[in-house]
Amino acid sequence: MTGTDVYIGLGSNLADPLSQLARAVGALANLPKTHLVAQSPFYASSPVGPQDQPDFINGAVQLVTELSALELLDALQTIEQGHHRERIRRWGPRTLDLDILIYGDSVIESERLTVPHRELPNRDFVLQPLLDLNPDLKLPDGTTIAHLRDQCPDNNLRRLHPAPGSLASPGYED
Repeated sequence: MTGTDVYIGLGSNLADPLSQLARAVGALANLPKTHLVAQSPFYASSPVGPQDQPDFINGAVQLVTELSALELLDALQTIEQGHHRERIRRWGPRTLDLDILIYGDSVIESERLTVPHRELPNRDFVLQPLLDLNPDLKLPDGTTIAHLRDQCPDNNLRRLHPAPGSLASPGYED
């Protein structure tokens, strides 16, 4: 398939997060005009923002899609709604969070979407899964994800085994 290489961040800390993420990966694999290339292992981390919530489980997937960035955003929000995502407070608990982290070489600044994701440089739970997918990955400005990860503060990141049926390799640490 020809299309745009896209990296999507996934996160959950409610209602069996590993199951939520596994179902979300399945939904992403079934998007029209889209091919799931790879899935990172999942990581547990302390929440960003309010601490009165469970730890998050995060990961990332690499897709190739013929969908536009806004069509993809609409599809991600539909998947989130299917997982009963409620937007109650910023950085609050959620059943599912799907973010377009990188959309090819595009830099997008619109009312609905900012790509690359504006918080990407500050989130080890986003950077590490991206490195797992592509150790040589760069942002459109040429900054490497490896450099950003080296500069990023630690958020108590803990690597988990891949989810059953994932595309990630077995044998990760508990």
